[in-house]
Amino acid sequence: MCALGATIMLDGWNVNRSYRGMSAEQRLADRRERLMTAAYTLYAKPGFAATTIERLCSEARISNRAFYECFGGREELLRALHERCVEESLAVVAKALEEAPASIEGRARAGIRAYIEFATADWRRARIMHVEVRRSGDVLAVSRQRAVDAFARLVQDASADFPQAAPVNPRLLALGVVGALQELLIEWLLSEEQPEIDELVAAAVHIFNRSLGDT
Repeated sequence: MCALGATIMLDGWNVNRSYRGMSAEQRLADRRERLMTAAYTLYAKPGFAATTIERLCSEARISNRAFYECFGGREELLRALHERCVEESLAVVAKALEEAPASIEGRARAGIRAYIEFATADWRRARIMHVEVRRSGDVLAVSRQRAVDAFARLVQDASADFPQAAPVNPRLLALGVVGALQELLIEWLLSEEQPEIDELVAAAVHIFNRSLGDT
């Protein structure tokens, strides 16, 4: 009798037997997802620097060897997690912009509120995207830049149909708005007196209007 998960020969072909009803590809996907789930909490707190592979594996209930079948190291796992958070956030904001009123004020408020509410709905997401992304140093440098570029393009696209009062490079203005929004969320995460979500939205919309809209 062949053991579960074993490879047998059938008419000259290798056949991977399933383990507990899962194929090898499904087992790998399951382990990756369990590691992503573990990292989602541990990389948020105590943070990337303080989280070892051993702790990740213990939380995900897999072996160290299985870890390296899924990711090349802690850094690769962090990049995958950060990119997932960014992709989900971009999708939420893009949908909000599509459904927003056809005015620069309406688009700004809808997009900004959608992002802030989505980011703050789970403190782990907010910490990974706005705190650990900086504390991790060079690990997320490229991933972070891609994220900033993507959000800046959303800002530019949202304001492209409206006249711009300030004779300033629109990309640089968009980057400034994205940077301001990041700082507001860091304040929400780290401040002893946490500002209300409506306060964050109001401040971000004001910055957007002053820089890209009516002055």
